[in-house]
Amino acid sequence: MIGQTLHDLWLGFGVALEPHNLLWSFVGVLLGNLIGVLPGMGALSAISILLPLTYTMHLIPAILMLAGIFYGSQYGGAIGAILLNLPCHPSHAVTCIDGYKLTKAGKGGTALGITMLASFFAASVGIIVMIVASPLLVKIAFDFGPAEIFAIMLLGLLCGATMSRGSKLKGLAMTGLGLLIGCVGTDVNSGTARYTFGFVELSDKVELVALALGLFGVAEFLRNVNQFAEIGKMAKVRFRDMRPSASEIKQALPAILRGTFIGTLFGALPGTGPTITTFVALALESKIGKNRKKIGTGIVEGVASPEAASHSKTQVDFIPTMSLGIPGDPVMALLLGALMIQGVQPGPQLVNMHADLFWGLIASFWVGNVILILLNVPLIGVWVKLLRIPYQYLYPTALFFISIGVYSTNNSLFEVGEVLVFGVMGAIFAFFEFPVAPILLGYVLGPMVEENFRRSLMLSNGNFNIFYEHPIALSFLGVCGFLVCVQLISTFISYARRGARQQNASA
Repeated sequence: MIGQTLHDLWLGFGVALEPHNLLWSFVGVLLGNLIGVLPGMGALSAISILLPLTYTMHLIPAILMLAGIFYGSQYGGAIGAILLNLPCHPSHAVTCIDGYKLTKAGKGGTALGITMLASFFAASVGIIVMIVASPLLVKIAFDFGPAEIFAIMLLGLLCGATMSRGSKLKGLAMTGLGLLIGCVGTDVNSGTARYTFGFVELSDKVELVALALGLFGVAEFLRNVNQFAEIGKMAKVRFRDMRPSASEIKQALPAILRGTFIGTLFGALPGTGPTITTFVALALESKIGKNRKKIGTGIVEGVASPEAASHSKTQVDFIPTMSLGIPGDPVMALLLGALMIQGVQPGPQLVNMHADLFWGLIASFWVGNVILILLNVPLIGVWVKLLRIPYQYLYPTALFFISIGVYSTNNSLFEVGEVLVFGVMGAIFAFFEFPVAPILLGYVLGPMVEENFRRSLMLSNGNFNIFYEHPIALSFLGVCGFLVCVQLISTFISYARRGARQQNASA
């Protein structure tokens, strides 16, 4: 079996390294990397725009180009998050938390270097998993029904609600606000509009891109609107800083491994987007990492873990799409559509009927990630030079691209207004030291928790035993209960110590 796999992989490299296929892979990776830097202009927008171009292209170069845009934009999105606190895509919102603090501390280049290492390692692991463990992961995916998905999403919600530094009560309050924002729109079960306040534009939902860019990008601009100094002087990013030291790599390696594991696990589960994956990865890091108490203060683990999760998931996402014909997110749905337009039906027979496409695509992932590294060695210097642009020019320009990117998503000025509203909210919350990351977490996970909870009860005719009869669901719910108990005990001990200190002070 191993010999056959190596033979198929050799066939794939032969396809991927054909000059015209290699050229289109390069074009896809380059476009994805450049578009990834622009706020709001993610892989979804780029692939949507370029999809008609593939109608006149041959099958393999068309798919290789679209796939290159997909994983190329993942790295490009991290650049804005780290250097400018602009989560150009929602999945990079958690990267802002530690990445931008590293930039302010003069370690923006280090954060970018760690991101490059994490992305290449995680993508390589994801490719290997796709080659070797695809049948096993597909089988595991079938074991996750509504009850199991509810339990694991609830665990992610509980972990994320308490991952922020400072007051746990503030973190829970912001998570609750995120849950409320996630409820806005049309209920999937009853078809009833909820919390739309008469705005037809909200009948679908609050746009995730608008929420993320408002809470992080616009809020940062409003908080520093009177700043006239050059950001470069504050950050002091130099070219040699982009080469992480051996100690920094050693510090980031466990986080990279954990993030890669989370991304691989979630990549095999249809319907779990990269935003959920990165939040769960950072939540896990804040619970079991060696420097878990420093998450949020500007450490390399806070960048390495979510970025590794994002890139490993990006590669493993192709497992349910290619093997089952089940897209894991909207980008995968577009790629699925591109295959169908070319007359290819994704599914179990794809490997046998289109072996050159399947193995060529896998080989192109490695080729594309090498191209990404070769591109970003010189291009990172360009991104770092952005920091030398005076603040009063840089951020208004970024706001312009935010507005263009958000508007181009659905051609809606209403969504541009949403960005402004959430930007004002984010600035107010930041002024009063309320963490905004849990809002995004509650928004993303809340609807999935609700939908799978209700679906589980519908399947069991309202019997709650469905959550205890399934071992996987019961295990995750047990971990949830353990976390709640730990938080309660920790809070009780904290209050007891505070009371003891006050008594000693008064005595």
